[in-house]
Order: sequence, then structure tokens, then C-alpha cells
Amino acid sequence: MSNLTLILLAAGSSSRFGQEVKKQWLRIGQEPLWQFVAQRLQKSNLFSQIIIVGAADEVAFMQHYAEYEFVIGGASRQESLKNALKYVTNDYVLVNDIARACISENLLESIISRKDDADVIVPYLPVSDTVVYENKTIEREKVKRVQTPQLSRKEALLNALESDELFTDESSAIVANGGSRAFVLGEDDAHKITYIEDLNKLPCLESPSNDILSGNGFDVHAFEADKKMWLGGVQIDVDYGFAAHSDGDVAIHALIDALLGAAGMGDIGMLFPDSDAAYKDIDSKELLRSVVTKLTAFGFVIINADITIMAQKPKIATYKLQMRRVLADILNIAPARMNVKATTTERLGFIGRSEGVGVSANANLKYLDWKMIR
Repeated sequence: MSNLTLILLAAGSSSRFGQEVKKQWLRIGQEPLWQFVAQRLQKSNLFSQIIIVGAADEVAFMQHYAEYEFVIGGASRQESLKNALKYVTNDYVLVNDIARACISENLLESIISRKDDADVIVPYLPVSDTVVYENKTIEREKVKRVQTPQLSRKEALLNALESDELFTDESSAIVANGGSRAFVLGEDDAHKITYIEDLNKLPCLESPSNDILSGNGFDVHAFEADKKMWLGGVQIDVDYGFAAHSDGDVAIHALIDALLGAAGMGDIGMLFPDSDAAYKDIDSKELLRSVVTKLTAFGFVIINADITIMAQKPKIATYKLQMRRVLADILNIAPARMNVKATTTERLGFIGRSEGVGVSANANLKYLDWKMIR
């Protein structure tokens, strides 16, 4: 049995990537980048434990994709690594950034074969250009471009990370703590994705799938007297509204569920529980904006949406065009792709008795084609 744990760091904010989508959620085929990297490394059969570190608001969604061990990351790479090390059961740990997606099995084996040579084994690339540091030319033969993954003795890494000083890689922390470091030759294909143009340097990444993802939602709310009515993001001119924890916009709530359903991200109650005081009387348009931001960060693009409002009252024919425009603007789609329909229930049921409104919604998503934005 292998005595080696793989830790994949995927909790970063992608602040230097320069896109609304987080790089760990770029789709490679149907898989987000973090899953693609995990499965690629898992195929080597070199690890008895795999831990993936994700952002606090992403781990629950990650668990829908695969049965790895997931750990919530911290505010820095170092803090994320310390969180993961609490769960490591082996004596050796290989740490890789999700942004280094094209690690070959040859490189893995080269690193692991040296595991007894030092406290940390580090892949590197030599520098072929002239190097100037503080206006002085230095010997380029002495300069190394450090890569990941890096293989460490767990105890050496744990001790090194006790320091409050921040380090950009494991080997720097271990050496600063008096540990030993050995180098192996890295690979150009182990290039790190930092900026959008870096995607051009990674030959192992295939285009995202062209799949269309569909979801539906349904919600109902009873009427409440002496309350403003918001429906489809528009205020309706009546003297009653909806009984709800938020502003009760039943159309937006159904639309949110349709979007979350298409993305496989659960439902509105999971993201915005009515037990949370933060959402008391909140404008549902803000909830929808938050969902759109999350969908975008997770690599989805909204294609179109369609809602059907079922109501005996109020009459909304004169509001439908405004609803289309308001909702389309939030979804970042053309109004022609945001359809709003209305119907009655022929006086049947609670809707027919004018006790409330029901709304059904459908939405379609696709994966962001990152090859079109490079």
C-alpha cells in the first residue's frame, strides 16, 4: 500500500486570471479543471489518499462530482495546505496546484523516486535567458524556476508551516525551517495557469463539452394584505403582496431553482435558507444576481429562460414586457431569450380561489468555451 497522500489545492480566488470564471471551474470536456487534474493524477495509482482543498462556498458543490476527501481552504495557499495536512494519514505528501494541470506520470515517478533523498523533492526548470537582479547580471546556471508538485515528508512540512511567515511553495518553508531540499528536472508541460493566455501552453486540455444543461423550478406563495407585491422583479400596483421570508417574488424564486437545477447546484433553500435573518425581506433580484455571479464563476453560461406565471389575480399582461427586460438584464441575456408567460387555472385550486400565485420556470445553460476568450 502506498504511503503517499496527494493534496490538490483548488481554493484560490483566481484574482490574476482576469476573468469572471474561476480557473478551477473551467470545463475540460464535461469535467471542471480540478476534477480533471485529480482524475489524471489518480490514474497513476501512486496515492492511497487524495485530498482536494476548495473554497468554503464551493466544497459542497464539488462533492456532487466525485468521492474524494474535501477540505475547506483558508485565506492563503499556506493556510489551505495547513488545513489539509490535518487529515493526512501517510508519512509523505505530494502537493500540487490545480493550475498545474498537465503533470505527466514520468514527472511523478521522477519525483517520487527521490523521496528518501531530502525533506522535500522539487521539480524545476533551468533558465536559458540572461537574468538581471537589482541591476546586476547573475549566473543563470544558478537560477531555477520552481514548479509543483512537490513531495515532502509530512512531519517536515508540518513543522515548517508553524511559522507565521508566508511562503509561496513548500520547499521554501521547509528550507527556512532548516530542512533539506533536492531537485529533479521538471517539464515545460507542467506550466501553471495564472493568466488566461497560459491555457495556450497546456496541450493536455481539451475543449469544453457542447452539452446543453436544462433545469426547471416551481414555487408558490400565498397572498398577504398590506404588503408590496414584487413579481418577476417588477412592483405590481395592488394593495397586497406575498407571505414570505424575503420579498416573496415567486417568479424569481422559481427561476433561481431552474438555474440551479440546470447547474446541478441544489435549490434556493440550500443557498438562501429562510431560517437566516440575512434574507429577511431581501430583494429577490439580489438573490438572482448572486446566483448568476456564482454560475459564471463556476463556468456556466446562461442560454435562455422561460417562466409561466399562474394567477387568477393580479392581472399582469401589462407588466410582462418589463419583467422580461428586468430579468434578462440580471441574467446577462437578450430580452428575446427571457420569456414570460401568464395563465389562470380556470378558477381551480388555491390559485383559482385567488389565494396566491404559482410559477414554473425552465432554464438552459452551457459551459463557457474558454478557448474563445484566450
